[in-house]
Amino acid sequence: MMKLPTYFSDFLRNIRLTPSQINDLITGHTTLRDRLNKDETLSKIIVSTFLQGSYRRSTAIRPKNEQRSDVDVIVVTRLSQDEYTPEQAMKVFEPFLEKYYAGKYRYQGRSIGIELSYVDLDLVITSAPSEAEEGILQSEDLLNTYSIEDYEEISKSVSTPIPFFLTESTTEPEWKTSPLFIPDRNVEKWVKTHPLEQIRWTWNKNAKCNKHYVNVVKALKWWKRINDPENNPKSYPLEHLIGQSCPDGIESVAEGVTFTLEYIVDNYKEKPFLSDHGVPEHDVLGRVTDEEYEAFYEKVKDAAIIARKALDAETVEESAEEWRKLFGNKFPEPPKRSTNSSNSTGSQGGFTTRTDKTIPGGGRFA
Repeated sequence: MMKLPTYFSDFLRNIRLTPSQINDLITGHTTLRDRLNKDETLSKIIVSTFLQGSYRRSTAIRPKNEQRSDVDVIVVTRLSQDEYTPEQAMKVFEPFLEKYYAGKYRYQGRSIGIELSYVDLDLVITSAPSEAEEGILQSEDLLNTYSIEDYEEISKSVSTPIPFFLTESTTEPEWKTSPLFIPDRNVEKWVKTHPLEQIRWTWNKNAKCNKHYVNVVKALKWWKRINDPENNPKSYPLEHLIGQSCPDGIESVAEGVTFTLEYIVDNYKEKPFLSDHGVPEHDVLGRVTDEEYEAFYEKVKDAAIIARKALDAETVEESAEEWRKLFGNKFPEPPKRSTNSSNSTGSQGGFTTRTDKTIPGGGRFA
């Protein structure tokens, strides 16, 4: 079985966010948070702000054509659903947006998009949580900017307790069972979301997959981008489908990619109903049309065949060439065939001579 660990490490290094892009995300978010906390009007109705989305879950990939990175910022408010419609709740933020982001913001279906020169922010406001949850949502663990991979790297060298929102809490279960409500302008309703449960689920899934799961997601997001960038599913719906299809216990990214694609082929020929984490009545694929899913499924079938050939190849060269068919030129080229036929190390484990240091991790503490 060709797992090609160093090839995948280099590939992932090529597609994950760069340190400068991560710094841009943090700068954009912390600047927004500081301005909100200092705003005379909004500071009185804000409970908490925290990061969510693919960056927090460590499933983000490098922006297309080196464009700006984006980050989702949850702003938990004390606005009542009984007193504010979704439209009215968003309009509460308009004076603030005009002051700091005039000409750079736009109202979206469920968020307010802010386009800066160096980063895109998605401002997602929520209605008032229960009084018991306010303290939980103000936890320092939740307010920091660490991603799942950051926490994993910290835990290797520092005796740091795992944050409460990443574990199965028994003493404070409220955050698990109570989703937040965000405004949906399209349907003029407040709708449920549970970003903490999505983060927690990803953390636990990654542990069950020997820390390979988030990298499987990044790899398949990249495959989708270069092979079918416009068609749905993409973004979180694609990630959720991968999560439901990737088996526990995988021992490499190569296995995870192959097994995930094959699982979709075998089990999801027709568009499934996939319950969201923490909001089981919400179908994550609900906005994906049957026609879009059918086109996606056909591409998955082709990709599964290529991935299986790559995994079962007899040589490193053959395996790497197949993976490049899926992932493009960000996946390393195999070494040129040399006159020395004893390439036993490479053919067994995929190790090649490198001039650059391979960095398998993706956080800020390597």
